[in-house]
Amino acid sequence: MKKILSLAAAAALILNLTACQSNGGGVSDGNAKKETVTLSALDGTGAATTVQVPYDPQRIAVLDMAALDILDSLGVGDRVVGTADSSLEYLQSYMDGSTANLGTIKEADLEAVMACEPDVIFIGGRLASSYDALLEIAPVVYLVTDPELGVVESVGKNAESIASLFGLEEKAREQMAGFADRVAALADFSVGKTALVGMCTSGSFNVLGHDGRCSLIGREAGFTNMGVDAQGNTSTHGNEASFEFVVEKNPDYLVVLDRDAAIGTDGAQLARDIMENELVKGTAAYQSGHLIYLAHPAVWYTAEGGLTALDIMLSDLEGELGL
Repeated sequence: MKKILSLAAAAALILNLTACQSNGGGVSDGNAKKETVTLSALDGTGAATTVQVPYDPQRIAVLDMAALDILDSLGVGDRVVGTADSSLEYLQSYMDGSTANLGTIKEADLEAVMACEPDVIFIGGRLASSYDALLEIAPVVYLVTDPELGVVESVGKNAESIASLFGLEEKAREQMAGFADRVAALADFSVGKTALVGMCTSGSFNVLGHDGRCSLIGREAGFTNMGVDAQGNTSTHGNEASFEFVVEKNPDYLVVLDRDAAIGTDGAQLARDIMENELVKGTAAYQSGHLIYLAHPAVWYTAEGGLTALDIMLSDLEGELGL
């Protein structure tokens, strides 16, 4: 009788072990580790899609500075095996030669990316045309900030999405703490105040609206952005405006992003040399000391969407406005 009971117990143990071993794929019961995560992202055309990414990836290729910023902030930068070149000071530890150079945020070195053998690749809008080629190497996560949703909400959404690859969603939420209050303080300050937001590039002043770069200033920080009167799409480099247009609008504040300084254009005119002409000097903004040059143009131009970047961008505004 004891022998029969022992055999039955052994059989039950074997069945139990077999059940445990068969439970290793995908998202399973509360104790088994998931193998993949499905993220909402964009495809090469900019359309919404989903991408299945290995959970807890060990080898990450990054061709977008906002994504690198988020990975760094989450404390998983040691997984980055290759990245695009950047002049951003706070990300220079990834540019010291210990991480493979994968080209630029506008032009990927596909051979270098392939050599990295990444588990996942992160890109931004400048590399949308390379999406399909990169997808042949590894899953591609293409995230952007959505001006209509707002930069702050976009950063929170994207940070939590990236964090879900590592089970770090709570850490991402902690990193967002305080941003809403800072934006609210800016919005309180800007009530009833107008601004003209623009970008200096190649010797000209280009007006920016609410549809792209620096939309944070009008949409969330609350200034009435007079640049929305500019014709057409301003989401990339803005629309060139005459200084007569600046005089006509006569804003309370002039906010300027120096694109040439952001990308290190050799021999380019400084934004200050372009803006401080006789026409601009006659505006209310200039005469009130409200001509603002964003202190960290490379962050605004190449890393909008990052956690550290958002902190720096808000600090630029707070510092100039005395908040």
